[in-house]
Amino acid sequence: MALPPIDPLVALGVVLSTAVTDAVYVFFNASVSMRRRYAAATWSSIWYLLSAFAVISYTSNWIYVIFAALGAWIGGFLSITALDRVVPLAKNKRGEE
Repeated sequence: MALPPIDPLVALGVVLSTAVTDAVYVFFNASVSMRRRYAAATWSSIWYLLSAFAVISYTSNWIYVIFAALGAWIGGFLSITALDRVVPLAKNKRGEE
C-alpha cells in the first residue's frame, strides 16, 4: 500500500498548529479549574480558531493525522511543563501534592 504524498510544509504546519492548539486546550482547562471565566472563554475561542488549520489539512489527506498526533503530544507536554513553572500544584494540609 503506497502512502499518499506528504508536503513537508503542510506536515510542519499541522505539527505546529496542533501543538499550539493542544497547549491552548491545557491553558483553557487550567483556567476552568481556577474558575477564571474571562480567561477560560478567551482560551476556548483561541482553541477553536487554531484547530481549523490542522483539521482542514488532515481531512484532505489522512497521513497528516500522524503529524497532528505528534503536535498534540508536543503541545500537551510543553504546556504542562510551562504550567508547572508558573502555577505550582496546590498542596494539601499535610504539604503533599
